[in-house]
Amino acid sequence: MNTRGLLDQLLKSGQDLLQSKTGGAAHSDSQGKGGSGGLNDLLGKVGGGNLGGFLSGGSGGALAAGAMGLLLGNKSARKIGGKALTYGGLAALGVLAYKAYGNWQANQPGATSGQPQTVDRVPPAQVEQHSEAILRALVAAAKADGHVDDNERQLIEGEFNRLTGDQQLQHWLHAELNKPLDPADVARSARTPEIAAEMYLASVMMVDEEHFMERAYLDELAKQLKIEPGLKAELEAQVRQAQ
Repeated sequence: MNTRGLLDQLLKSGQDLLQSKTGGAAHSDSQGKGGSGGLNDLLGKVGGGNLGGFLSGGSGGALAAGAMGLLLGNKSARKIGGKALTYGGLAALGVLAYKAYGNWQANQPGATSGQPQTVDRVPPAQVEQHSEAILRALVAAAKADGHVDDNERQLIEGEFNRLTGDQQLQHWLHAELNKPLDPADVARSARTPEIAAEMYLASVMMVDEEHFMERAYLDELAKQLKIEPGLKAELEAQVRQAQ
């Protein structure tokens, strides 16, 4: 199963999609959450096959944008997450986690000086483990406000299936989209402290921290990931600084 390529496409397409939407649906969404804009607008564009207009990267990029747009739901810029996604793809997410770790370690008395093994610094054989965990965190975070209903799950799954021909990955994504939201289950993918940090960072990028359900989800996820309060604050600060 190759989640690395899919995750990188999603993150990179997210920046173009959200930049394109900032002057359109994001503006409409700021005036109210009904009618045009947000998820309804994105679904219309997916159905009408017009997502290619958001990107210059060809049909693969357009499909990735469709999947990311559906995951983002009716908060088309997500205040923090939408802007943070302009920072880049998978490697850039690793850079943010690395910076957060460095800042946190610098304030820890007696902390080891070892270099954090974030996704941008691990051998290729380990990147897949990081990628699968981060993608699981992204899908879970998209469900944190309860916006993903049965119909939307089918639409998201359809975009994923069009994006990758990897049947094992398709089945995995189907399972992730359809399982109940459980921070403890999500956290089990964190095989290392660095993966835990990356999963939390990706989750912060996806949610609206001012939404009480999503804030509660982030707090519980951090608890289940066993992320120290100081590191948690640094990870959130890195997302804000990437705006």
